[in-house]
This record gives sequence, structure tokens and C-alpha cells, in this order.
Amino acid sequence: MDHPVGEVARLAGVTVRTLHHYDEIGLLSPRGRTHAGYRRYDDADLTRLQQILFYRELGFSLEEIAAILDDPAADATAHLRRQHELLTARISRLQEMAAAVELALEAEKMGMSLTPEERFEVFGDQDPQQYAEETKQRWGGTDAYRESARRAGQHSKEDWLRIKAENEDWNRRFTEVMAAGAPADGPAAMALAEEHRQHICRWFYDCPYEMHTALADMYLADPRFTETYEKIRPGMAAYLAEAIHANAITSS
Repeated sequence: MDHPVGEVARLAGVTVRTLHHYDEIGLLSPRGRTHAGYRRYDDADLTRLQQILFYRELGFSLEEIAAILDDPAADATAHLRRQHELLTARISRLQEMAAAVELALEAEKMGMSLTPEERFEVFGDQDPQQYAEETKQRWGGTDAYRESARRAGQHSKEDWLRIKAENEDWNRRFTEVMAAGAPADGPAAMALAEEHRQHICRWFYDCPYEMHTALADMYLADPRFTETYEKIRPGMAAYLAEAIHANAITSS
């Protein structure tokens, strides 16, 4: 049984553009084509796609994945054994990363170097300490937490006002891209996703693409963070998550 590209994208949770890219670089070239030239994927193609997505989840580059999957000495059992070993070895690291990504928003609320009057000026009626204790208890031992807390503690009132202004400007431009109907995996949305990542790196902690996609997943998994973006514009959390994943795929 073969499947059209749109169905495969839906089943795998990726975009059609991602599948086209995999085909263009020879990582996943479907075995079938219609008379009109449209891609058709069979069961073997779907199995290879599943393996690609697994290794991507573990942070492998597309070039590394191609080398692994095209190794003539590896068979299905070898792939399963390798995946089990990698997953077991990295599960604690992935858990740490998934937890640490929440610091991007939490750090903005810390304002530890600000007086109560300055915190009110910057944050308004939002409590900058609302999640501080929970954050410290859950992720206080991570490098990302320590770096974010160190840098946040050094920010002046002017720094926080600049961060706030950058966020508001980014939100405005991102919602304009959404309102224009641009695809989440298009150049405009991906450029803003990259700007989002650079903002975190500049003000809080190093945020490589692997961590940025984990942050995107957190926006959808944690209702508190989903609500933050949904208040700005309905559908923004999912749209942003897709843009971040597309940017990571293109940039990795």
C-alpha cells in the first residue's frame, strides 16, 4: 500500500515541506511516483521515516542520520538495538532539557535586581516571583537554570524594559505574519522563529536548535505556556511550535 505525501506528513507529524526536503537531499526518496510525478510512499518508506524522526529527536544531524541508515552492515535488529541504547543513555539529558526550556519565560519574571517599584514598572500587575520557587525546586541543578538566573540577576531595569520592548515588537510582527496567512514553515515565520531563539541566547542562556524545539514542544505540553501565546493570538502556540521545528530542520 502506498500513501500520498500529505497523508504521510499528517501521520508523521511533520510538514510536507520537510518531506520534500528529505527527498531533495536523498535522505528519504519515496519509491513510487504517480504519472503526474507526485510522490507515493510505501511501508518501507514509512519505516525509514520513523527511523529518521527518532534520530532527529535525539539530536543527530541529517548527514549523520543518512550515514547510520545507509550503513550496509546494519539491519532492522541492529537499528532497534542502537535506538534502545541511545534512548537509554540520553533520557535523563532530554528530561533536563525539557525542564530547562521553561526558564525562557520564567527568567523574564525574576527581576531579582529590581526594587518592587521597578518590578511594577516593568511587569505591571504580573507577579515576577510567581513561579520562581517552583522553577528553582524542579531545575535548580541544571546549567541552563544557573546561567539564566545569573544573567537575569545582573539585568538592570533598562535591560528588562528593553527585553519587554523586544518581546512586544516580536509578538506584533509574528502575529502579522500569522494574519497574512503565511505558512508556519515558510521563510517569514522561520526567520522570526530564529529571532526568538537568538533573543533567548542574548538575554538568558545558550539555546541550540535541539533545546529550542524542546521549548516549542513545551509551549504545547504545558497549558500555562500555551495560554501565554493564545492570549496574544489564538493558534499562536501551535503556529510558533511548527515554525521553530521548521527553522531547526532547515538550519541544522
